[in-house]
Amino acid sequence: MRIHACRPARARDTGLPGAANYYRLLPAVLAGLCAQAACLGAGQMELTVYETNRAGLRMEAVPVSCDPQDAGNPVRIRIDPEDRRQEILGIGGALTESSGYALGQIEAAKRREVLERYFGSEGAGYSMVRVPVASCDFSTGSYTYAPVAGDTELEHFSIERDRRWVLPLIEDARAASTGGFRILASPWTAPPWMKDNNAYFGGRLKPEHYGTFADYWVRYLRAYQREGIDIWGITPLNEPLGNGSQWESMEFSPKEMAQFIGDNLGPALEEAGLDPELYIFDQNRDEVIEWAELLLHDEKVRKYSDGVAVHWYSHTTDPLPGVLDELRERFAGFPVIHSEGCIDAMGNDEAHRSWLEDDWYWRAEATDWGYYFAPEDKKQDHPKYRPFYRYTRDILVGLNHGMAGWIDWNIVLDFDGGPNHADNFCGAPVLVDGETNSVYYTPLYYAVAHFSRFIRPGSVVLGSEVSQEGLLCLAAENPDGSRVAVVFNPTGEPVPYTLSMDGKVNRLKISAQGLQTIVMKF
Repeated sequence: MRIHACRPARARDTGLPGAANYYRLLPAVLAGLCAQAACLGAGQMELTVYETNRAGLRMEAVPVSCDPQDAGNPVRIRIDPEDRRQEILGIGGALTESSGYALGQIEAAKRREVLERYFGSEGAGYSMVRVPVASCDFSTGSYTYAPVAGDTELEHFSIERDRRWVLPLIEDARAASTGGFRILASPWTAPPWMKDNNAYFGGRLKPEHYGTFADYWVRYLRAYQREGIDIWGITPLNEPLGNGSQWESMEFSPKEMAQFIGDNLGPALEEAGLDPELYIFDQNRDEVIEWAELLLHDEKVRKYSDGVAVHWYSHTTDPLPGVLDELRERFAGFPVIHSEGCIDAMGNDEAHRSWLEDDWYWRAEATDWGYYFAPEDKKQDHPKYRPFYRYTRDILVGLNHGMAGWIDWNIVLDFDGGPNHADNFCGAPVLVDGETNSVYYTPLYYAVAHFSRFIRPGSVVLGSEVSQEGLLCLAAENPDGSRVAVVFNPTGEPVPYTLSMDGKVNRLKISAQGLQTIVMKF
């Protein structure tokens, strides 16, 4: 633990719920830090520990515990720096039209603050974003870049609509970023006139328009390049299994997606001299093995594919580590990115706006689409759950089981979980209210930031072992040589534990329902 100073710090107003209580306690916390300086001794690592917990800490520096009362039989966490696993591409969230619109309703200074808090090095340090290609449910309305029916030459193609909310959001987020900025782009649907139902919602791409839709992709990538925005990666289609035609969507079977990638999209990009990373699938993890089997064993698809994208909506409490392990083992060399997840079905929540209370994120009260609509044999996969646990567990377990990146859904929404033109309201880590010019950094913001700020692009996941159930741990080594451990305690009691690596051992304690990031320097 690094002790910087043993003098009171001036309180500051973060605008966060619970901040005032914390800063009233700050002198005592600093006194504790000074008292704990004597805990460091031979054979220990130099640590800085940050914690978020149900009691009110929000990614704040806390002392390393060496309380004699904790000297019994602590949980043992061992990090193996020789067990080097996958490289991390980035962690971040989605820049949607809804996010741009919501941020446009608050004062410019607060908008800048939110983007700095998300993308700046002193904030969450987001390094990867996802953008929809034309409209999705989190747009203010349905639109396409090719609105003229039958325009197979795409003479009327235009991204003009994006100039209002999307392009400024991308540009300002990139300007705030100080450590990498990869963009993954995904369309929810082809233009309606290319589909068999001539509608934004549902339907399939007509065979005669496979080539047209591939050209649409080329036009999009070139149009964004002209704006000075390079798209790092793409998925051919968001949620090819469909979403019940409730909002922008289009269905592909694995065979259809294979044909589109191998015969149309891949060759069109190649001919145009465009080479974005291409991630197949882009839907829920429980279906991914079948799709990867069918697509990545197709030589033409494999030629153009770089990885696999997955979502989390098939389960609320199980990150499906076994599926991720199988994907990693059977398709080595194809990185896996979690490309979307969120607290969904908020419009169905039994306690409207309960998500404006910090403690709600630790209570098992949140519901998702499956709680209301899943078939009876799948209901057990969608119980009421704790949102803070869901985010933390999914990132931690996912990265431990082979994920190379993790992207949240909307970075910002309004206090009602919108705007959303399909009545599909969802949560976001930051919520804003234009009428009162208010910004609420929910506990989910800190859940992601514990990973995104400290585990940087180019870092490598390290093996770690926990001696008994109760705690979860993820370890990584950053490109600068620093090592990081993220420890989660979902239990209702504080837990003493030891952290060991390279023969060095530190004794620590984590709060009940707490999340810690431990930065180790040598």
